Amino acid sequence: MAGDYLDRLRREGRIVIVGASLAGLRAAETLRAEGFTGELTLIGDEPHEPYDRPPLSKSVLLGMASPRRTELPHRREIDAKWRLGIAATGLDLAAKRVRLADGDEVPYDRLLIATGVRARPWLKEDEARLDGVCLLRTRDDAADLVQRLDAGPRRVFVIGAGFAGSEVASACREKGIPVTVAERAGAPLVGALGGVIGAVAADLQTENGVDLRTHVTVTGLEGDSIGRVRAVHLSDESVVEADVVVVSLGSQRNTEWLTGSGLGAGPRGIACDAGCRAFDFRGIVTDDVFVAGDVARSPHALFGYQFLSLEHWGNAVAQAETAAHNMICHGADRRPHLWMPAFWSSMFGVNIKSVGVPPMGDQLMITQGSLAERRFVGVYGYQGRVIAAVTFDNARWLEFYARQIERGAPFPVEYPTMDRRPENRQPVAADFPDPSLPTHGPTVTLSGYSPADQQLVFHPARH
Repeated sequence: MAGDYLDRLRREGRIVIVGASLAGLRAAETLRAEGFTGELTLIGDEPHEPYDRPPLSKSVLLGMASPRRTELPHRREIDAKWRLGIAATGLDLAAKRVRLADGDEVPYDRLLIATGVRARPWLKEDEARLDGVCLLRTRDDAADLVQRLDAGPRRVFVIGAGFAGSEVASACREKGIPVTVAERAGAPLVGALGGVIGAVAADLQTENGVDLRTHVTVTGLEGDSIGRVRAVHLSDESVVEADVVVVSLGSQRNTEWLTGSGLGAGPRGIACDAGCRAFDFRGIVTDDVFVAGDVARSPHALFGYQFLSLEHWGNAVAQAETAAHNMICHGADRRPHLWMPAFWSSMFGVNIKSVGVPPMGDQLMITQGSLAERRFVGVYGYQGRVIAAVTFDNARWLEFYARQIERGAPFPVEYPTMDRRPENRQPVAADFPDPSLPTHGPTVTLSGYSPADQQLVFHPARH
């Protein structure tokens, strides 16, 4: 009987994907590639078809690409019904229907949720509405910010020195625009990579002319008489004049529309099993609802089966393909999503890449190169094994350390050709901030072992 249902599903079923995103598009392509011939609907709150986000804070800001030309290529024809510019506002699990903002309802036999994340706005709404206060997450955000940078502002102020904020600062300096960056922690990138690497990132910024303010918070944005931002007030009582302010305080997962649905969804994302099936609020796995991309939080065998939320491009693709495969195959043919966390960034002429989960590490070893030269490999250890690695302009070692993570290689890293470890290769404290304190721009969030657990275990580590 189950086989008959699956055959009918593959042939004439209705699959709805909420989230016209990278994950949504790749899932749709996989469904068609694996033989689904039924009705396929993609729902997205933006008016655009899926586009690539990483270039928005890199090549687009530098004028090397247009925000209008970032559409993702279609790898195959998906023959889908697109519902763009209309947000999903609710889900009825019992009736298998998705409610839309225009009052319509879309029925489904299987549902994939790939709603991703959005930029966290400035907390004071009246100040957030000032002309010149910007976010950078969407294509329209990027188009607006590019226009403002091209107008030649006197100074750009960036709130938050995570990856996105640091990339904005890098683009400003490359364009010759004065820029100030404020960070509540002691250095940029500390939530993602720890204080040792953060100190290197701080030197990169200051040497490239960034006015970097650390251990401070922004207390207010000041507007002029016609509603344009003119100054930023800091917790050390200093005031910085700026006519463009970029708010880069990390992201929020798009789960509010699922309130009351019965799914295990909350601020940290939607809990799912290794096969991408969503949990309900009781911790019971559902059969017809799947999750993929930035909005998902799923257990990972390499990291103690803690639930991980990953804001990584490659993870979105891999998880979407796994979810799509599992949606239309027999139980015995389902496969787990076990993608190795990885991300990259480029700023101030340096390429930064990472594998594993750096914020899980409590110690760090520089195994190749040197911090002083800004060309190195740093390896993170946790409970006696290698848990992550980061490279600055030295990416050729990443594949090796990814294999070390997979096999649970011991930490500290050994140097077998020597009698003892070189003095400059000793492990040191990775120096991550208190995990109970929020940090800007996470790429990885670890959130315990329970799909219904409402407490953050870590809130560090973004692309």
